Amino acid sequence: MLEKVFKAYDIRALYPQPLDEEVAWRVGYGTAEFLVSRAAATGLDSPMARHVVVGRDMRRSSPSLSAALKQGIRDFGANIVDVGLVDTPFVYFAVNHLGCAGGVQVTASHNPPQYNGFKISQARAKPVGTGSGLERIRELAELADPARSARQGGREEPKDLWWAYRAHLLRLLDSHVLDGSARLRVVVDASNGMAGAAVPRVLDGVPGLELIKLNFDIASGEFAHDPNPLVEANLTQLKAAVAREGADFGVCFDGDADRCILVDEAGRTVGCDLLLAALVGDVLRENPGAAIVYDLRSSRAVAEAVRACGGVPVESRVGHVFMKSKLAETASPIGGELSGHFYFRDMWNTDSGLRTLIAALSLLARSGKTLGQLIEPLKAYSQSGEINFECPDKAAALAALRAAYPAARTAELDGLSLDNGDFWCNVRASNTEPLLRLNLEAADRATMERSLEAVAKHLGRQVAH
Repeated sequence: MLEKVFKAYDIRALYPQPLDEEVAWRVGYGTAEFLVSRAAATGLDSPMARHVVVGRDMRRSSPSLSAALKQGIRDFGANIVDVGLVDTPFVYFAVNHLGCAGGVQVTASHNPPQYNGFKISQARAKPVGTGSGLERIRELAELADPARSARQGGREEPKDLWWAYRAHLLRLLDSHVLDGSARLRVVVDASNGMAGAAVPRVLDGVPGLELIKLNFDIASGEFAHDPNPLVEANLTQLKAAVAREGADFGVCFDGDADRCILVDEAGRTVGCDLLLAALVGDVLRENPGAAIVYDLRSSRAVAEAVRACGGVPVESRVGHVFMKSKLAETASPIGGELSGHFYFRDMWNTDSGLRTLIAALSLLARSGKTLGQLIEPLKAYSQSGEINFECPDKAAALAALRAAYPAARTAELDGLSLDNGDFWCNVRASNTEPLLRLNLEAADRATMERSLEAVAKHLGRQVAH
């Protein structure tokens, strides 16, 4: 029953089939059992150790799915702190602010509005995914039965924590923006997602900040465009507004606002790896010698920038579970993925679109430069971007690629990374589709294109994705 809704890192599917209110109840019951038992096993010392934070996004199906989920949590005997319509990072904040056993956000992130799902975190907002508890929640959800399971009658309390969330985030914003001595104009595209609720609550009224707002209406439950800022076509409206308004930069959030993509003052999309490289100078001045975590598809410019600023570059596997774990393991103050997820120690190693925007605002205020001026020197290499290949035998394709470059340095942290000197690449297998995903980089465009053609021969049929 649940095999169609449980994914590698969260629970997500079409509503109302296969994801409906009965599934939501089962997920609530199983999640409560898992979170409460995990909190007890790890010695969570908090009067809220039997409480679960629940938030939701603006999708039309979110109220009924949230109600069913909460009923399952209460029926197990856990208590609920309902924080209402919030961005996903708000739930991570609330879990830590209150000391709860964990939290659930009802959302399907960047998927179209006919989808929905659940993002689950445990105490201290540690991730719950494959290998960190999601399989156990599925087992418990399968065993739970609305007709036969014991009903313990947990309590539910609504709680407005926007004031605390705003205070936490604004203390991380550069003081020159807060007092108005530095002034920035920014176009914000909320994609009609949860940034439409979070951005005004956190950033309205900041003296040094003028926000030009696009797609902030969350009442309809629909999106003005596909809420995936990683797709260039979804940035068209934002880029036009940046040019029209003469803004310092623009930012587009995904549906649940845990990630974002920036465009500079000229309307050029800023690669997330290069944004991370631009941020590390500020970060390492405040954290000398610290580790900086980046996903292994990133440009060499990231590791070079980290070393130049006295830090230690640390590669991570792709995916929030791995990134969050690596930040915790290395005590890193920041990490970034090409997908627009940025992770921060001061956000309990979780990803936050608003925190990323605050980091960018602070960077511009301190540097006195434009975003384009900060990014341009980091464009030292020519990148292919992520290219997908349809491949029925992924293992054989990777073996063939390795054999074609016998002298290359290789690593298998996540798929196959191959450094042939004149170019390097990473090829990863999709968890859910018969696809291989390639990222390739070289010192110049001609070498990149030549190497890309040679590598692609081993990977199958290129597909648009």
